[in-house]
Amino acid sequence: MGTYLVTGGAGFIGSNLCPRLLEAGHKVVCYDNFSTGQRRYVDHIIHNANFKLIDGDLLDRESLVSAMDGVDIVWHLAANADVRFGLEHPRKDLEQNTIATHNLLEAMRVSGVKQVIFSSTGSVYGESQVIPTPEDAPFPVQTSLYAASKLACEGMISAYCEGYGFKGAVFRFVSILGEGYTHGHVFDFVKQLRSDPENLYALGDGYQKKSYLYVQDCIDAMLLISDKMPKKFDVYNLGVDSYCTVRDSIGWICDRLGLKPKLKFSGGKRGWVGDSPYIFLDTGKIRSLNWIPELSIKKAVEKTVDFLTDNAWVFETREG
Repeated sequence: MGTYLVTGGAGFIGSNLCPRLLEAGHKVVCYDNFSTGQRRYVDHIIHNANFKLIDGDLLDRESLVSAMDGVDIVWHLAANADVRFGLEHPRKDLEQNTIATHNLLEAMRVSGVKQVIFSSTGSVYGESQVIPTPEDAPFPVQTSLYAASKLACEGMISAYCEGYGFKGAVFRFVSILGEGYTHGHVFDFVKQLRSDPENLYALGDGYQKKSYLYVQDCIDAMLLISDKMPKKFDVYNLGVDSYCTVRDSIGWICDRLGLKPKLKFSGGKRGWVGDSPYIFLDTGKIRSLNWIPELSIKKAVEKTVDFLTDNAWVFETREG
């Protein structure tokens, strides 16, 4: 059993990961600045003797170095994930993703911690010409500051693996859904329908093709790789073997809520600059290691709607 540092441990994926690590017998250091993470998400494990919560920022190197004491593996999940509004605050992705990751790697280097698991994004493929998109697909022009910053993080991790003998595993996700989810179109649509059950406005034409993955299936894959870290550096796509349109997901959301709103679309193939109209990843690499996601996209959407319905406080928190 080891000691794992989880950056963004009180966030969506991190707060689902921490209990899984504790259940497996590991010690967990949760590092979060609570800019988007929620203390409520870790309340149920806060008194676990093997759990430690640090209110810290990744831009604070001194705090990071201190947090590394006794750590065996770093799970780097903290990030600014605001793709849609990235152009309105262009430095945020640089600071909270790229510079933060460099600070983390430096803290690991000086502390002698040499294993890192990183949550990247399928958005690094931009508008790929290869569908389903494998890990070795040619990289097109980057279409969002978020994806560009994540790709820079991947590059730094691979360079530290090459230069300092680190071991790194990078996961390129499709969008993740499930309990704790507070960012993305399912959140936005449920929020709209809570305010106005008779009308729903969506960006684009609704025919954008998207793929999603349930959070516990995502964690299953990452845990699988953490148990057999690559010799140096490796990249894995994570997603299901299908996709849906935005109109499909709207239908599932409305059915789950028992609503039949009037739909209005802004038009166009993209919802915003950087919104890829077709995301579908080839996950053959991770599946060859006997990982198979249990939930379909529809089931993941339904579980997410149920979570949001049962936890209305998340809408007030996001507004705050």
